Amino acid sequence: MNLPLGYRFSGVHCGLKSDASVPDLSLLVSDKPAAAAGVFTPNLVCGAPVQVDRKRLPGTGFRAVIGNSRCANACTGEQGIKDAEEMSALAAQSIGGEPDKGLVMSTGVIGTMLPMDKIRSGIKAAAAALNTTDDAFLNAARGIMTTDTVEKYAVKSFRLENGTEIRLAGICKGAAMIAPHLATMLAVVFTDAFLEPADAQRLISEAADVSFNCITIDGHTSTSDTLLLLANGAAAENAMLPKDRERFAAVLREICIELAVKIPADGEGASHFVTVDVQGCRNAEEAKKIARKISEDALVKTAICGADPNWGRIVSASGTAGVAYNPKGVSLHINGIPLFDGGEPVPFDKAAAADSIRKNRDTHIVLRLSEGSESVRFWTTDLTAEYVRLNSDYTT
Repeated sequence: MNLPLGYRFSGVHCGLKSDASVPDLSLLVSDKPAAAAGVFTPNLVCGAPVQVDRKRLPGTGFRAVIGNSRCANACTGEQGIKDAEEMSALAAQSIGGEPDKGLVMSTGVIGTMLPMDKIRSGIKAAAAALNTTDDAFLNAARGIMTTDTVEKYAVKSFRLENGTEIRLAGICKGAAMIAPHLATMLAVVFTDAFLEPADAQRLISEAADVSFNCITIDGHTSTSDTLLLLANGAAAENAMLPKDRERFAAVLREICIELAVKIPADGEGASHFVTVDVQGCRNAEEAKKIARKISEDALVKTAICGADPNWGRIVSASGTAGVAYNPKGVSLHINGIPLFDGGEPVPFDKAAAADSIRKNRDTHIVLRLSEGSESVRFWTTDLTAEYVRLNSDYTT
């Protein structure tokens, strides 16, 4: 993999998970002080790591990101804050950084205190295992996994006008408790480009808006959602020219979309990965409201699970999104098959439409209005009995 320059990675087992062969603590280090920015859960009940990182970002001089699975360090009071601050300090100090130049992420069960003795020894082990190899990078991706079935990562690059290669890479986790803004997810994107903190914040916020803020499984925004961007300037120490900044922003959006899509694609117990396109709206905000309503509607999701091309559930859900539109201007396609047009059902082969859903894991819903030219794309899953089972005994 063509990973960004000036970063090292590790993922180690420190005893948070029962399987000693599985990493449960991840460390990402920038050898040069990096600018950093972040986007976080809007949930008022947010984890201690979110509270610590929010106070520090955007900013510069950051050296380390430490992340753990199995314990969210959320709803843990003042001790949770102290533990998050200690985690970030130990991570930064383990590679010679200042104690306030580390960032921290935690995911897992809410209301459980971190076993700090294991975390402390784990950070030492993670620092000793730091490397630039692909395996080290993948271990870092694995260390933050909870119910994920596969590590999630993406790597991209482009060239500046002067020919300098700029690299971006990212890791994320997430498989359930997913809703904008953001989702039950941890994500870090890092680059060897140079960015000022304010630019980094603007760019990652814009990228999140079309990626992580457009995925939803169950409508539950979690306590721990964190998306970080680090830029260390190892490949280019000067600010980018306007055209280069535009290209960087485009590639950043691409990498965030690639990472975000991997989350519902790995949805707990899901049998279908669903893409929802809402088109012909007056503005993007109204399109998002409708797309989210369709994506989170339990009847829509169960219909997809049962391979039922029930256009009525989808059209009906769109009308409850709080967006005014003319129902006579609505059309609907599922997997390219027209089911509804001009506010009326159209003849279609129900068996063929059902087969198109049943035989393909990917399902594509396109709802088009006649109000304007704005559109949005959301990603979600169906709702299965297995999803209910997995989430009914999560802490037992």
